[in-house]
Amino acid sequence: MSQTPLPLPPTTEPVPAPGARGARLRGYFLTGLVVAGPLAVTAYLSWSFINWIDGWVKPFVPAKYWPDTYLPFSLPGFGLIILFVGLTTLGFLTANLVGRTLLDFGEGLVNRMPIVRGLYKSAKQIFETIFSQSGTSFRKVGLVQYPGPGLWSIVFISAPPSGDIAAKLPGGDDFISVFLPCAPNPTTGFFFYIRRSEVVEIQTSVDDAFKIVLSLGLLKEEDQQAELARLAGSGKTKIFG
Repeated sequence: MSQTPLPLPPTTEPVPAPGARGARLRGYFLTGLVVAGPLAVTAYLSWSFINWIDGWVKPFVPAKYWPDTYLPFSLPGFGLIILFVGLTTLGFLTANLVGRTLLDFGEGLVNRMPIVRGLYKSAKQIFETIFSQSGTSFRKVGLVQYPGPGLWSIVFISAPPSGDIAAKLPGGDDFISVFLPCAPNPTTGFFFYIRRSEVVEIQTSVDDAFKIVLSLGLLKEEDQQAELARLAGSGKTKIFG
C-alpha cells in the first residue's frame, strides 16, 4: 500500500521586492564601474604614452634593429626602452670629466644663440627644479585664502622669489611663490607670490593633495575601499556621500 507523500513545508525565506533587487543590481553595476573606470583610464593613458614615445624615438633607430621587423606583430615599448637606456647612458657620460667637458662646450654654443639661449635656460631651470632631489619645491602643500577671505584653497609651495623680483617686492624675503591648481585638472592653475605668513603649511603629501584636487574633495583612497565594500554589501546607489 503506497503512502501519500507529505506536503513540503512552506518556505519562510522572504522574497525580495522588485525595487530592492533593482537597487542592489544598480549598486553592483556602479561598484564595478568605480573599480574598472580608473583601471581603464590608467591603461589607456599608459598605452597612449608608450605609443607616443615609440613614434618619437623609433624613427631615429634603423629599421633593421626594430623587433617589429622580425615579428609578425607590433611590439610596443621598444622606443621607451631605447629612451631609458639613452638617457641613463647620457647621465653616466655627463658624470665624468669628458662628458662634462662636452656638455659645457654644447651649452657654450647654445648660449651664443639669442632666442634659443633664453628657451634653453628656462627649460633647464624648470627641469632642475622639478627633478632636483635636494630641493624643496613642490614638496610641500599649503592653504591660502583664495578667491576671497574665508575661502581656502590648496596650493603647492614653490621657491622664494629671487633677483629683481625679490628686490621689487615689498619685503621680498617674506614672500614665497605658490601654484594653485584648478580642479579637476591640476595641470592648469595660477602662479603667484604671497607672503609666507598668509600660507598655512599642512602635512598632506603632494600625492594626496593632487588626489583631493582630482576628485574634487569627494573621497580619499582609504575611504574608497571602505565605501566600495559597503556599497557591494548594501546594494545602495549612493557612491559619494
